[in-house]
Amino acid sequence: MTADAAGTVEIGGALARLRHLTGLPVAFGGLVESGRPQIRISELSGTTTAALRSLAVTSGNGLGGKAVALARPCAVTDYSSSRQISHEYDVPVAAEGIRSVVAVPVVVRRRVRGVLYGALRSAQPLGDRTLGAAMAVARDVEQALVVRDQARGLLAAARPEPAGGDQGAAWEQVREAHAALRALAPRIADPDLRAELLAACGLLTAPPRSGGVTLAPRELDVLSWVAAGATNAAVAERLGLRAETVKGYLRSAMRKLGAHTRGEAVTAARRAGLLP
Repeated sequence: MTADAAGTVEIGGALARLRHLTGLPVAFGGLVESGRPQIRISELSGTTTAALRSLAVTSGNGLGGKAVALARPCAVTDYSSSRQISHEYDVPVAAEGIRSVVAVPVVVRRRVRGVLYGALRSAQPLGDRTLGAAMAVARDVEQALVVRDQARGLLAAARPEPAGGDQGAAWEQVREAHAALRALAPRIADPDLRAELLAACGLLTAPPRSGGVTLAPRELDVLSWVAAGATNAAVAERLGLRAETVKGYLRSAMRKLGAHTRGEAVTAARRAGLLP
């Protein structure tokens, strides 16, 4: 799944939450197009026409373009008559029959990545509660995109270095990336991306031996960080667990691997093809 496709999935999922939390009957949104100062409205929820689909909104123009340019939420009570925005998109907006509209930018690392819109078909003020709920949904999308960016960065970092380089250092980097990827996976709501991440983790390890030891996901998460040199306290912090819980997972993994020490457990797991 490409970065743009993954972002579109997050936008689409956010629209249903936006409608549920705000009570607004219409929601739509899209991502900023790569290399262009505009967003492309790709996702619609609650609309009755296709007037807004694939609409390109230039930064600074209309309500969404204003939200992109200012990197902050913007709202109007009656779109067609508002003096707060320009009116390049009045025709598609009127075709859909929406009047009160809020546009909330999705901002990741100070860069606008997309916009979420919510709308009414009547001219009514949108209160602070509605605006706050819309902003909360946008924050969720921002966090999801941050996790996706981190995951892709770790995957890139885990690519083996060309032959002739420092192979020891390269493998340590692979092991750290493997542990970090496994720690990121539970934070991803999208099952397809989560499965993609875990499959990538599998590519970093040797093929499992037939009939070999099987570790539970959390046991493998803990052992991955132990293999990267982390202490129990550090593992607990990385995985959001209590230190005693980490010890329990580690003891269970050691028992399954027939190991008496942390080091023996890591070595056994590598031989079994469970760790890189």
